[in-house]
Amino acid sequence: MIKAPSLPLSLRSALPSWRQFLVVLFLTGQLSWLLHAMSRTPYTTVAGHIVSIGMAMLLVYAASARWRVRWLPQPLLRLAAVGLTAPLAALATLVATQRGNSLVFMRSSREVSGYAMLAIVMFVLGSIVAMIGLRVERRARERAALLQAERERNTLERELLDARLRLLQAQIEPHFLFNTLANIQALVESGSGNAAPVLRHLIAYLRAAMPRLHDADATLGSELQLVRAYLELMHLRMPDRLRYQLDAAPELHGLPFPAMALLTLVENAVRHGIDPSTDGGSIEVGGKADAASGLVTLWVADTGVGMAESAQPGTGLGNVRTRLQAFYGSTARLDLLENEPHGLHVELIFPPRSPA
Repeated sequence: MIKAPSLPLSLRSALPSWRQFLVVLFLTGQLSWLLHAMSRTPYTTVAGHIVSIGMAMLLVYAASARWRVRWLPQPLLRLAAVGLTAPLAALATLVATQRGNSLVFMRSSREVSGYAMLAIVMFVLGSIVAMIGLRVERRARERAALLQAERERNTLERELLDARLRLLQAQIEPHFLFNTLANIQALVESGSGNAAPVLRHLIAYLRAAMPRLHDADATLGSELQLVRAYLELMHLRMPDRLRYQLDAAPELHGLPFPAMALLTLVENAVRHGIDPSTDGGSIEVGGKADAASGLVTLWVADTGVGMAESAQPGTGLGNVRTRLQAFYGSTARLDLLENEPHGLHVELIFPPRSPA
């Protein structure tokens, strides 16, 4: 199939659009019918003059968008160009119909009156349509400028959000590493026969977990895998003092989720809830989606020592709350609740995000 050669961009920008062409064609057609009814002149004759003048004015209107005069604002320049085109185009159409007798119509007052009326009507109609067109173009430019500003603002907000997430993840890394090293120290100092295998599992876990600290495409499913691996390691370290259960709805596993956010809560439950307790305790990790509101709720509940009344949420919890709102929006929240008869229940509540 042979393609028709496309017009250069500079030429296309100087030509009217199909929408403008159809609007002018419709208006000149209606005006031709009105003048035909008033003057009893054949419609084809009237339409030939009116449509030709209208198209000439349209071409000048479109081409004048590229004209610039220092001492005259461009809208006034375009309006003046369209207005000047009306009598010139009317004269040209009348001369073209004289078949060589170019100025013979000037000898008849009736022909001169007809020319004057045609020029005036087209001048008025063309000026009105041009002003409407200029107003429409100005509004279109304003809308385009607003959309461009909105796109730039959204881009800046996304870049700021990404920067905040990177900063928050960088804050989590030392917290995560120091907690892990403390676990290693506890294994060595305990002298348990399970220390060596647990240490090997812990090293393997760290090798798998560390790359995910910067995983921008992390999902809740991958986060739950890390949580399970971490709890298995902690269970090996204190098999008689830690029990755990994971129960998250399978349809939630594919949801985007900030890496290490849930794991931080589980770490806190082990370090501040189970470890200080003489009898140990259990940890439950779960998640569900509310069918009515669409909100997702994740929770980490432990039966450890709980949080003292005077205690304040630490860096880990504050970091998770900030990351959650940066990732899901201001409606996301982190709630701390007491777990009866003792312990802590932490909930993450947020609107789901679709996978990219």
